[in-house]
Amino acid sequence: MRYNPSPSTTRSALPIAVTMGEPAGIGGEIACLAWAQQAENIPPIFLIDDPDRIVNLSKIINHKIKVKTINKAEQALEIWPDTIPILPISLNTSVTPGKVNASNASCVMSSLDIAIKLVENGEAAALVTNPIQKSALHLAGFKEPGHTEYLAKATNAKNKPVMMLSGPELRVVPVTIHMPLLEAARSLNTDDIIHCSVVTALALKQYFNIPDPRLIVAGLNPHAGENGVFGDQELNIITPAINNIREKGIKVFGPCPADTIFHAEAREKYDAAICMYHDQALIPLKMLDFYKSVNITLGLSIIRTSPDHGTALDIAGKGIADPRSFIEAVHVASAMALSVNIFNQF
Repeated sequence: MRYNPSPSTTRSALPIAVTMGEPAGIGGEIACLAWAQQAENIPPIFLIDDPDRIVNLSKIINHKIKVKTINKAEQALEIWPDTIPILPISLNTSVTPGKVNASNASCVMSSLDIAIKLVENGEAAALVTNPIQKSALHLAGFKEPGHTEYLAKATNAKNKPVMMLSGPELRVVPVTIHMPLLEAARSLNTDDIIHCSVVTALALKQYFNIPDPRLIVAGLNPHAGENGVFGDQELNIITPAINNIREKGIKVFGPCPADTIFHAEAREKYDAAICMYHDQALIPLKMLDFYKSVNITLGLSIIRTSPDHGTALDIAGKGIADPRSFIEAVHVASAMALSVNIFNQF
């Protein structure tokens, strides 16, 4: 496709900050597995975590873990890949894999807050967030719906962030995200489609070295509405958005029937697909490569990626977690950081 991370091309000059995420989930496991399996091929990272928790994961991943605490992010460059660098924070209570304890929610948030500041201050190149358990955080007073909204507020984002999901063969952007399907259809509007498309086009230039991005916009209804026969959103909402996007000088095609734009030949004709709702975007992405899909937040002042999966409490502690999405998230974050540095030189 247009982007294929490789160790030789994705190393930024600074290390990548990795947050704790839900300590009862698989975040720590996949970070440790990534080090155990591919440390020499992964850009330098450091964990903001409890060192004892990480060491205790050695039995779960069946690999002896070497850790060293650091005081500054830059020290990670000196000890990676021989050792896992950890900027230490202490958990409030012990962790049982798969059993969420809201007592540790403040630690989860501290890890995230520290990472944000390090990236903002130029001490870390980017941020990779391990999955959080929103229910536990909400019990502890966390008021935002999730990572993205919290990051937007913490970094004083001027506009609504945009979620891009990226894999080796496809990039997708859902205009509506975590809401019931009926509500997604009702809330769809022209301004949001324009905003997602403009932010995506800029990101493709800035972070993915695509000088003239091509976007394709999916319809909401079967056959893209077929001129109003199966719904009028294409006529009244989506087409006006496309016209506006085109007027801004962005190459954009659509609205296209969603069932025609994800096969191999079609994917060669665009750089990202703007989709109308969550599953319309994520089903084809995960079908193509479930284990290398990455969540990227666009529109922030910092670079943030995340594995494209949740806390997986049902398999936490069983030693069967797969680190591939985490590894890809690190590669993508590092490549984006390197690209934006080059972009800003012009």
